[in-house]
This record gives sequence, structure tokens and C-alpha cells, in this order.
Amino acid sequence: MIRKIVRFITRSILWFLVLSVLWVLLYRFVDVPFTPLMGIRSLQGDDSWKLRHEWVDISEISKSLQLAVICAEDQNFVDHNGFDFDAIEKAYQNNKKGKRLKGGSTISQQTAKNVFLWPQRSWLRKGLETYFTFLIENLWSKERIFEVYLNSIEMGEGVFGVEAASQYWFHKEARNLTKHEAAALAIILPNPRKYNPVIRTPYLERRKQWVLKQMNNFGELSLVNQEVKNEND
Repeated sequence: MIRKIVRFITRSILWFLVLSVLWVLLYRFVDVPFTPLMGIRSLQGDDSWKLRHEWVDISEISKSLQLAVICAEDQNFVDHNGFDFDAIEKAYQNNKKGKRLKGGSTISQQTAKNVFLWPQRSWLRKGLETYFTFLIENLWSKERIFEVYLNSIEMGEGVFGVEAASQYWFHKEARNLTKHEAAALAIILPNPRKYNPVIRTPYLERRKQWVLKQMNNFGELSLVNQEVKNEND
């Protein structure tokens, strides 16, 4: 009996590993049509709930918006291997002191969670998030991770991805956003169902000015060049 249980568990783990790798490899080439969070939000919504999601290539997203998201969410994205341990330690110390809760998650971790998992916090989900982060960092390019992230993040009630968000909030395509509009969108990412990029509250205005300053200091964003550099190192 024990042998059967051990055999069943072993086979289950092996099947999970094989299927998860194939799943990640599939999304290396195929656009992500739907995410678990989209399904959860649709079940939580009423009859008027509507999904707004339109995939666009990263080349169709303004450089200003790409840079604004990097500066707001993960400035070490092009350098780390999926985990920013300095940011995790800083978030831990802030949370320990009773300050505003911060997760310290990287864009890679958020992509793994958004595309393959569910939003509720638990040790199981965090463990799976670590596993899928490792997979996408090794099976996808940095550019692909960022492209999937930009097309899958929640940016309003029923709004997913920067193209849908740009059209919903500013009535224009993501490639045509101005620098200030890009920063306004980027600052709602911590809580996109609470914050509104069009309404200028004191808190959001301070955050927006901080992001704009970071954008000026960051310089030009080039994920492709960074990957060539990493291959040569």
C-alpha cells in the first residue's frame, strides 16, 4: 500500500514537472489568451462585468510606458535572475517595523503569478510562484517576460494589459501614450482596482512625480541589448 502511494506521488510530481515545462514553453511562442485572475474576476463580477483585454507586441507599446513600469515596479529587472533579494530584505524590514506592507516581488515573479497561478497568498502559491519564476527566467527571454507581463497585468475593473488600459483610461493606443500618461498608468499597479490614473489625488500625484524623476534618471531601456550583454558575460 505504501509503495503504491509513493509510486502515485512520484508519478504525479513527474507529470506536473513535464506539463508545467511544456506549458511555459508554449507561452514562449504563443500569446497568453486568458489568465486565472481573469477567470476569478469574471466569477466575482456581476452581470455587467466585462473583460477588456487586447494583446499587442512589445514593439507596439510606447517606450515611455515600458520605462515607467520598470521604474515603478522593478528597476533591477534587466539585471536580476528573477529574484531581487535586496528588495525582498528591504520589504521584510519595512513590514517588520509595521510600515505599509510591501511584497518585494519582481516583474518576473508577478508574471509567474499572473499567468500560471492564483492571487491569494499562501505558502503553496509562493512555492509554485518561485518554481514558475525559475522556469520563465530560464526558458523565456527578458523581453518575452516583460511582454507577457505588460499584456496580462490587471489595470482596472475588468481591464487587463496595457493596451486595454490605455484605451480604457486615455482613449488611445498604448504606443501613443505620453510620458505623463505612462507614469499615471504605472503608479496604479500596486492596487489597480482602487487607484484611478485619471483622478489626481495628492498621493498619486506624489507617486507620479517620483516615477517621472526615476524615468529621467534611469536612462534608455533596452532589453534586447541587455540580453546580448548577458550572453557575452
